[in-house]
Amino acid sequence: MNDSTATRPLTAVVILNWNGSRLLREFLPQAIANTSPDYGRIIVADNGSSDDSRRILAEEFPDVETILFDRNYGFAEGYNMAIASLTDYRYTVLLNSDVAPDKGWLETLTAYMEANQHVGACQPKILSYKNPSHFEYAGASGGYLDRNGYPYCRGRIFSDCEEDRGQYDSATEVFWASGAALMVRTQAYLDAGGLDPEFFAHMEEIDLCWRMALRGHTIACVPAASVRHLGGGSLPAENPRKTYLNFRNNLLMLHKNLPESCRRRKLLWRRILDTAAWANFAVRLDFANAAAIVRAHRDFARMRRKYTSHPAGNLLGSTPQSRLNILTAYYLQRKRRYSQLFKKVQGQ
Repeated sequence: MNDSTATRPLTAVVILNWNGSRLLREFLPQAIANTSPDYGRIIVADNGSSDDSRRILAEEFPDVETILFDRNYGFAEGYNMAIASLTDYRYTVLLNSDVAPDKGWLETLTAYMEANQHVGACQPKILSYKNPSHFEYAGASGGYLDRNGYPYCRGRIFSDCEEDRGQYDSATEVFWASGAALMVRTQAYLDAGGLDPEFFAHMEEIDLCWRMALRGHTIACVPAASVRHLGGGSLPAENPRKTYLNFRNNLLMLHKNLPESCRRRKLLWRRILDTAAWANFAVRLDFANAAAIVRAHRDFARMRRKYTSHPAGNLLGSTPQSRLNILTAYYLQRKRRYSQLFKKVQGQ
């Protein structure tokens, strides 16, 4: 790791890269230009890239600090390893390699975290890079889980992303903050165990936020800060690998973070709902994604044995957002915008 003798800012902005040379050339200059060195130091952690990423970093961005790993450890473990070496920073931002921050983003997030010591993690407003008038799928203006553990956001329900008209510009408590641009208190992140490497990728940030909330931290969205996210950089929608990871990791997340009093019942109901999703793929003759759901449940049955400690309290059902059945609201009631879900919700 290259180091600098300059005064250390409060925040390490860590960009995890794997074979993303094209993304580095397009997005890293924007991150550098819009991140004040007084507030944050940009560090690229390379996850064992086999393309020309490392040459590009050395030749085209020689002033950017790097952490070089010997192989691809996945999104979760890659960030864990990087952050474990950055404990001198009060805050860490996990910034995707396909994110372009807007001016003043880090100053705004830092001011919010400094003023709200109970907040363990937060995210900015996340807009689409290709269509910046609309929210981006991965996080929008803050995320929630419904009663069955399905994620949705202010500004995005399933694949429907709303136009940003300032309707969700209030800073508010949320259930989870997006891993596309996730600011954490470094020690709180480490105390919670970091991202779960068993997840490899997908939903690991939701699991982390849930665990941080169980430890008494608040999770927030701060829309006064904004970034633009390309999205879909790793796996496109309905890629069987993505389907597998989303279904498996969602089950693992519920198993880990629900108490004994409701865990078995909730997982049984999810098995029924996932069977319906399997049938939907099968009817459409999409046998690759149908098989991915079967593999997800098979591997969940094996992997859940690793998690023997469960919380006493249940955070699902503690707010209007987590008491909602998003499937009913979306498919039966045809509610496609977050603002349609509740008559009045704080932060709406």
